[in-house]
Amino acid sequence: MTVVGLLGTIHNPELREQYHCSLALYEALITEFNPDIICGEVHPLSWKKYIQDKEDKGYWGEPASEYWELIFPLCEEYNIEFVPIDWFELDVWNNFDPFIGYSEVQRKELEKTDDEWFLKQMNTYDAGNIPFNSVEFDEMTKRKYEWLNQVNPDAQNFRWVVRNQIMIQRVKNTCHSNPGKRILCVVGADHNYLFKEGLNTEPIQLVYPLR
Repeated sequence: MTVVGLLGTIHNPELREQYHCSLALYEALITEFNPDIICGEVHPLSWKKYIQDKEDKGYWGEPASEYWELIFPLCEEYNIEFVPIDWFELDVWNNFDPFIGYSEVQRKELEKTDDEWFLKQMNTYDAGNIPFNSVEFDEMTKRKYEWLNQVNPDAQNFRWVVRNQIMIQRVKNTCHSNPGKRILCVVGADHNYLFKEGLNTEPIQLVYPLR
C-alpha cells in the first residue's frame, strides 16, 4: 500500500527557533519517515528555475527557506524524488487581497483580528509531539480560515480553497503514478487540516502526525 506522510512546517526561521521546530527536527522527521518521494510546497516554475540554476531563489520568498537549506539537499543526498505541488498566479494574486474593498480603518481592524488569530495558532505549538502538527493547531487554523471566508469569500476561494485543491490533487496524482511508494507531503502547517481531509478518502495509509 502507498504510504503518505504529512509534515506541517513553519516557514519563518525566527519562529522556528522560538517554537522549537528547528530544521534539525524536520531533518530527523524526514529521515525517520524515509520517503521515496517528497511533495513540497514549491511552485513548479520555481522548481524548474532551481534545476537550471541552484542559486536562483525563486521570487516573493518562495520557496521557503526550509527547502533551500534542508529539503533540496536531502533529496540530492538520498536520491529522493521531489515533486513541486504549489499553485498561485502572481499576476492576479494581489487582486484577491482578503481585505480589499474595505476602508483603511476597517482594514486596520481586520489586520488586528488576523494577528490575534495568528497568536491563537501559535499558542497551540506544544499540543502534540511535533510543534504545529496536532488536532488543536488544525482546529484553530480551520477556524481562522472560516473567519477569512466571512471577510471575503472570493479571496478565500482563490487564495486558499482552490490553491489547496490543486496542491492536494497533485499529491493524489503522484500517489496514483507511484503505487506502493512512501510519499511525504511537506507544506506550511496551515495546510495540514485540508490535506488531512483531502487525503483521508484515498486508498492509502495516511501518517499524520509523523510522531
